[in-house]
Amino acid sequence: MEDKILNKNNSILEKIHVFSGAQLKYIAFLSMLADHVNKALIYPILTGEGVLQQISNVFDIFGRVAFPFFSFFLVEGFFKTKSRKKYLLYLLTFGVISEVPFDIFQSGVFFNPDSNNVLFSLALSLVTIWTIDMLKRKTGKISKIMWYPVSFIIVIIMSIIAVFLSVDYEYHAVLIGYFFYIFYEKPLLSAVFGYVSIFKEVWSILGFGLTLTYNGKRGKQYKILNYCFYPAHLLVLGLLRMYFNL
Repeated sequence: MEDKILNKNNSILEKIHVFSGAQLKYIAFLSMLADHVNKALIYPILTGEGVLQQISNVFDIFGRVAFPFFSFFLVEGFFKTKSRKKYLLYLLTFGVISEVPFDIFQSGVFFNPDSNNVLFSLALSLVTIWTIDMLKRKTGKISKIMWYPVSFIIVIIMSIIAVFLSVDYEYHAVLIGYFFYIFYEKPLLSAVFGYVSIFKEVWSILGFGLTLTYNGKRGKQYKILNYCFYPAHLLVLGLLRMYFNL
């Protein structure tokens, strides 16, 4: 009976696998751009009513789509990259490059140690699942009953580090990455648990739901362009914010 239910669920999910990784990343970039335009240029001039408020509300909703995608593809990359070391190095390098643009965008100053950009969040999430995965391989003979509690202790430690470092999304980033890793072969569960771990962002359900439409194909992508988009758009928005004194 259980197998029949699982097969039926898998069959339903297969019907909605319509987007490649590239297409979903473009959606994520648009979502992130809308969210950041909203925060940098619209929030400061809102009066609480009118068309601009409605636009801001729409951007708020659409803006919640991005982070579930980025966490999802972080784990996807973890399993499929040829070099996890290079993957981590890319995240850290562009995290450093993005920090000044991020601070300008977010607070209008060139350096704010109390807030660090999302690439550091993703790097910390990557270290978390990498550590857990190595533990799993080295303790392959130990039952899952023991492995799961140990893995969650690692998550707790990394979550505390995320809060201490004030990375974007803090411990939520670690938890979401963990659930995408644990339920890698059970996408519906990963989406549900990922959403529960950041339920205060109600509309993030759209992003988690859309991860279920991934068809497993990479699509045509440009790695450097993907990484450069983040610091570039933050720098432009940050400079606009400073120019208009918002």
